[in-house]
Amino acid sequence: MALNAKAFLFDFDGTLVDTMGGFADIAGRVIHEHHSEMSFEEARRRYLDTSGVPFFQQLEIIFPGDPKNAETSAIFEETKKTGFFNQHFHDDVIHTITALRRKGIIAGVCSNNFQELIDRFVSREGLEFDVVLGFRPGFEKGKAHFDFVMDKFGLGREDLVFVGDSLKDAEKARANGLRFVGICGTFTADDFRRRDPDTITIENIKELLDL
Repeated sequence: MALNAKAFLFDFDGTLVDTMGGFADIAGRVIHEHHSEMSFEEARRRYLDTSGVPFFQQLEIIFPGDPKNAETSAIFEETKKTGFFNQHFHDDVIHTITALRRKGIIAGVCSNNFQELIDRFVSREGLEFDVVLGFRPGFEKGKAHFDFVMDKFGLGREDLVFVGDSLKDAEKARANGLRFVGICGTFTADDFRRRDPDTITIENIKELLDL
């Protein structure tokens, strides 16, 4: 199947860097500490099930309106920084992004990590993207990021493909009329296809070059 895309937007955690397992462990621990009635294992699972939106929004999904959500989110965001900056782009990611851009295809980051964290990580790694978008209030992964990229580069929805590792990523793409490619790891190909049987999935980011 040929995608014939002019631009790829990539989710960050779990898609470009292998952070999701560590983040899930931190989230499971922090949630359990604030909600002892929920086991670490269940908290970790709920974190992964709701991944793809900022953590403070995940908490509102899991514990709607709970007054402890703000403190829980702040502890998670501070604790995750050490593990975040211990990660690096793997060779497959470097090769794929470089190859896409050499073909004249736009490659960008679309993340719900805070903008400052994403900028620091990408700058340190030295891998060039055409656009790097992180979270700030009122500007998050999804419609705001997609519209920004389409406006910036003069693209139509048919030109843009979103690549992510979560079911929420797939939902965001569908809700905005974009094509989606799911990278298996956090979720399996069957997980993605139970939501949408037509979802394209890959096991390794390099497979995008074959599409």
